[in-house]
Amino acid sequence: MIDVHEKLTNGDISGHCDPSFEGVLKAFIRNFNERSEVGASVCVRVNGETKVDLWGGLADPRTKKPWEKDTVSIVYSCTKAATALCAHILIDQGKLDLNAPATDYWPEFGKNGKEGITVRMMLNHSAGLPAFREPIKQGGYTDWDYMVHRLEEEEPFWEPGTRNGYHMISFGWTVGELVHRVSGKSLGTFFRENVAEPLNLDFWIGLPEEIEPRVAPVLMHRYKQGDPLSEFMEALLIKPESISALSFLNSGGFMVNERAYRAAEIGGGGGIGNARSLSGMYAPLAGDGTFSGQQLLSRDTITRMSQVSMATQQDMTLLIPTRFALGFMKSMDNRHRPLGNESLIMGEKAFGHAGAGGSLGFADPECGLAFAYTMNQMGDGIMLNSRGQSLVDASYQALGYQSDMAGVWSR
Repeated sequence: MIDVHEKLTNGDISGHCDPSFEGVLKAFIRNFNERSEVGASVCVRVNGETKVDLWGGLADPRTKKPWEKDTVSIVYSCTKAATALCAHILIDQGKLDLNAPATDYWPEFGKNGKEGITVRMMLNHSAGLPAFREPIKQGGYTDWDYMVHRLEEEEPFWEPGTRNGYHMISFGWTVGELVHRVSGKSLGTFFRENVAEPLNLDFWIGLPEEIEPRVAPVLMHRYKQGDPLSEFMEALLIKPESISALSFLNSGGFMVNERAYRAAEIGGGGGIGNARSLSGMYAPLAGDGTFSGQQLLSRDTITRMSQVSMATQQDMTLLIPTRFALGFMKSMDNRHRPLGNESLIMGEKAFGHAGAGGSLGFADPECGLAFAYTMNQMGDGIMLNSRGQSLVDASYQALGYQSDMAGVWSR
């Protein structure tokens, strides 16, 4: 292993890297030198063995606080994968049925056109509940019961199951409440007891106060005049009643850097961790369901989790072509579109989830790869930007993959 000690203009890069994965190290350094990275971590495991574990830059540029080995940050929608994993554990245990109506577990949900929504529809973003029509109360995201009740009263935006639209934040309560109803435990508690603690992950849905000093504040991406805008961004600006705008802007004043929101169990986008822990969560999913002696899921469940469950040429929320497994993203090649930041290129069998600004975690059972990248400086675009994708590309190249021209990495 290469022990890494690299000086940056602002902060340092530390960690270790297998020589065969030196391309990941070079891409990580380049992100700081050329792509406006501020603070970040990346971790790559292959067949359970850590090949790359790097961190560096600044956790907080205002105070010059360095990004340390144990620094954690908001991973936004990477949290959905953790939420989905909780549901799949219950499915694997026979306690939750993919094809059953959600009302079998959550009777109050079954009204206003939602009676036929199944567990599967909730996981693959076809339930028709990507947003809320009426304003969310101030601080509503921190009130689990309030958000659950709002979902019970909401009408679907389309006939459930007929198409998909990214459930940007509501996913955390649609799927999360199923976990709650079936297990009798809150989403964050179930995740901690059944995933984070057994796998020794520094990853939280509902952050304990004692972890707060280690959190790197999110640095928002600022669009400049003249920057090209995606259809999604245009909808936010000029179509306030659109699904896109409602899903993103009707948030009750969601302030990601405030303690109340970090403490809340926001399963659609409030998880906090680092690349080491996010990669650790995916490590069992990249193999036979075990890691460090812990049996998390069966092989059949992992195979089902990796399959495309819903795809479209125009996602009702994101307004781009999307492909989803059951709670996870699949490789999405939108490089033919005018903007170059609407893609996520992984292996054919890979499944995972990107987060707003460019964070990412995924498993690829074909090659035993468990990958994760987290950061504090958000980038532009809906999926990955060049920082995260360059690290993914270097990881596949280190494993002998030759090309991504087919929209997935292939040997």
